[in-house]
Amino acid sequence: MTKSEIHIAVVFNEPIAELNEAKRTLREIANHGSVRGGTKELPGIIDLSEVGVIEEREHVEKALRDKGFRTSLFNMNGDIKRLIHFLEKERPTIVFNLCESLLGQAIHEMHVAGIYELMGAPYTGTGTVALGVCLNKVRTKEILSYHHIPTAPYLLVEKGDVLSAKTFSLRFPMIVKPLHEDASSGIENSSVVYDFASLMERTAKVIKAFEQPALVEEYIAGRELNVAVMGNNPPVALPISEIDFSGLPDSYPKIVTYNAKWVESSPEFIGTVGTCPAILPRDVEHSVKEIALQAYRIMEIRDYARIDIRLDKNNKPYVLEVNPNPDISRDGGFARSACTAGMTFEEMIAKIVEHTLDRCRIR
Repeated sequence: MTKSEIHIAVVFNEPIAELNEAKRTLREIANHGSVRGGTKELPGIIDLSEVGVIEEREHVEKALRDKGFRTSLFNMNGDIKRLIHFLEKERPTIVFNLCESLLGQAIHEMHVAGIYELMGAPYTGTGTVALGVCLNKVRTKEILSYHHIPTAPYLLVEKGDVLSAKTFSLRFPMIVKPLHEDASSGIENSSVVYDFASLMERTAKVIKAFEQPALVEEYIAGRELNVAVMGNNPPVALPISEIDFSGLPDSYPKIVTYNAKWVESSPEFIGTVGTCPAILPRDVEHSVKEIALQAYRIMEIRDYARIDIRLDKNNKPYVLEVNPNPDISRDGGFARSACTAGMTFEEMIAKIVEHTLDRCRIR
């Protein structure tokens, strides 16, 4: 089968109503520094990352065309029936899966992948079960800890839980996150807390805003690294990227907030710069890559992923998150690592397809 005979359908989800609201929010933050009527709390509730998917899908589809593949773009627009009809009619050789949520719910990412499987459509990236497990931060931590992969000490706080400062065992400072979100949704400067009162206030806000439990972790004050991994047999760790926090105001915690990822006019976005390769002692670099590869295998990731890791003051690595199907837009961190490894953007996208074709034994 030649490249021109391989039909790759780039499938994404762009809910029009949500997208228009996200664009409005971006404009207001850019123009006023906030949303009119008050400062916008927990900006991930309106998922501005959906805007990023537009650029990503265009970059991916063009790269595939430039490499000689036959391509099509398909927007689910929140309608699973349209997807089923498209797969029945077009029968693509593989689906390049860029769907990250459905109906505003990140958990539906795994359900969309389940549709591909039920329809017999090979698709790029991680499988259904692993997508769901990785979205549950506590379940991921439990699995990694069982395999002796270090993660930060944590506590899950659910609605109605009563915490006591006297019996609380974690050490301050801590960071509070929604349990089931990705793309830094719900992560703000105020997510890092330094006392029990702030902890109680932040967990209550997260639980109410996202209608899910809050994950509380000990905050690891150190360097933040992103390890891009590609392939299956065996997977390969690309050059390590580092998030440079030196441009942040002194009063801001050194974390990647939602604004740092998605709001270009914000001090967080301007002050967090990805650099690659990270300058690390050789033994630390080896340890970080090895832990990333172990996490990739343990969580049953396929084709490509990004593993986020923090180093403590002694350069001990802790896994923050395992991110299957991460952002692969041209200006993203994954592409930065691939470029440092000697790949063009087009070669990186084609390599993901090659891994999928090999895994599915499509020749």
